[in-house]
Amino acid sequence: MSDLYTEALSTFATLFNEASASSEIEPNAMALATATPDGRPAVRTVLLKSFDEQGFVFYTHLHSRKGYELETNPRAALLFLWRSLREAGIQVRVEGTVEQVEDHEADLYFASRPRLSQIGAWASAQSETLGSRQEFEDRIAQVVAEFEGRDVPRPQGWSGYRVVPEAIEFWYGAQFRLHERWRYERDGMGQWAKRMLYP
Repeated sequence: MSDLYTEALSTFATLFNEASASSEIEPNAMALATATPDGRPAVRTVLLKSFDEQGFVFYTHLHSRKGYELETNPRAALLFLWRSLREAGIQVRVEGTVEQVEDHEADLYFASRPRLSQIGAWASAQSETLGSRQEFEDRIAQVVAEFEGRDVPRPQGWSGYRVVPEAIEFWYGAQFRLHERWRYERDGMGQWAKRMLYP
C-alpha cells in the first residue's frame, strides 16, 4: 500500500471509531449509489460490515436491483454521513470498482448473523413484487420449518460486494458552510495523490 492510501484508511478508521462511540444510531450506515449500463442511477442505504486495505464490504441478494446493476456495471459510490461529529458533521465519500467477495468470506459472515436474519435471506426474493405481507410471512414460516433443528446455510444467491477505492474524500463540516475537504485519488498507474478542495 502507498503511504497516502494508508493515511486515508487510517483517517477513515479514526472517524468510524469516533462515530461508533458517538450518538449516531447506525454509524456503519452508508448510501450506496449504482447505475445501469446506460447510466440510470439508483441509491439506497446499506450497512458496512468490514473494511481494510482491500476495500469496503457489504452484503445483499445478488439478484436484487443493486445486484443486477453491480453485475452489469461494477462501479459504485458510497457516502457516510455522521451529523453529530465535531463542529458540523463529517461526510466520507468512497468511489471505486466493485467485486464479489469470496465464498468463504460470505459464509463466515452469514454464519455470524442472527438466525432470523438468516431465515429472512432465504424467504425474501429481494426487489421482486410481493403480493401481500402475509405472503412474506408464509415464506418465513416455510423456511423456519425447513431448517428446524439445524444450521441455516447461506443461500446461493446471497453474498457480499467489496468496493475497491479509487477515490476517498473527507468532508469536515464548519459553520457558515466554510467546510474543509480532502480528496485522495488513485490514478491509472495505481499511484495515490492527495489534494484539498474548495468547499
